[in-house]
Amino acid sequence: MNKLKLWEEAEAYLTQYHQELETAFTDFKNRCEAVKREIDVYGTYQHTYDELMYGAKLAWRNSNRCIGRLFWERMDVIDARKATTNEEVFAYLIDHIKKATNGGKVKPMITIFQPEVIQSGASPVKIWNHQLLRYAGYETDEGIVGDPASIEFTKVCQKLGWEGKGTHFDLLPLVVQVNDQPPKWQEIPDDVVIEVPIQHPTIDIFAGREVKWYAVPIISDMRLEIGGLSYVASPFNGWYMGTEIGARNFADEDRYNFLPLVASQLGLNTKHLSTLWKDRALVELNAAVLSSYKKAGVSIVDHHTAAKQFEIFEKQEAKHGRSVTGKWAWLIPPLSPATTHIFHKPYDNTTKKPNYFYQDRFWE
Repeated sequence: MNKLKLWEEAEAYLTQYHQELETAFTDFKNRCEAVKREIDVYGTYQHTYDELMYGAKLAWRNSNRCIGRLFWERMDVIDARKATTNEEVFAYLIDHIKKATNGGKVKPMITIFQPEVIQSGASPVKIWNHQLLRYAGYETDEGIVGDPASIEFTKVCQKLGWEGKGTHFDLLPLVVQVNDQPPKWQEIPDDVVIEVPIQHPTIDIFAGREVKWYAVPIISDMRLEIGGLSYVASPFNGWYMGTEIGARNFADEDRYNFLPLVASQLGLNTKHLSTLWKDRALVELNAAVLSSYKKAGVSIVDHHTAAKQFEIFEKQEAKHGRSVTGKWAWLIPPLSPATTHIFHKPYDNTTKKPNYFYQDRFWE
């Protein structure tokens, strides 16, 4: 990105920042002049902590695929830009898991490391994990053990020297890379992770098998863009919506694929799709997830409540004269979508900045 383009991006963000926070015009003018000088001299600039914090929150507010945006102002923002070693990065990541989990009362949080170097495109800190917490997947002679979505990354971890226990629920290690140094991995301490045993309140839907899931979904492979600066290492989280686990992680055929087992345990006729056995099994699987998280005292939201919360978010944005963008196919829940208001209305999928963006996997 050249200096002119960077200044345009920076000015656009600073304008929005100062307008929404209603700061004094002289402060806005002085800050713009300072940033422009910094870009002219160094080809880049640095955000203040307040600019970084508000930009991260705006990125959540602008996330078209997220149904949980009502709580965008509640995100805790951790400034980790001073971390320059593997040890420091690992310490921040472990601390993020611990603080975000919060004993089960999950906190929305983001930890932001140094941005990409504009002149060279180098990334001072790279996180190789898709999520900070994720289960391994193994290819065995008896079939896949664990999460099929993690097979390739599990192989990467094994090449780096990590060895899992070979169960269906082995937490993968954290893998980070600082500058151009070789990647390093570190196990996540057991005492910072909460895993929820999944059980149906009245029926043994898993035929005695141990099934569990981790408390917090911490996305760690997306980049945060604020005012032309790209923070390629910026893991963030909210809390789970139940269907993310019950209707996707557990139900998808290319994931844990529990629907046939659950249907069998429920005594459903699976010979014909017209019996709606998949639908019945899916409802009970999701009921088990919600019940288990609530029993364990871990934050979770059902899809009906999440849709109502999104409706409140839309009304709040309208009061501020802001339009809500969204990707309809992602906003509708994967279970009973037509029972929510989201299903029945269109959304503009225009991308606003600041925002979170997908990026190439560093290990590929």
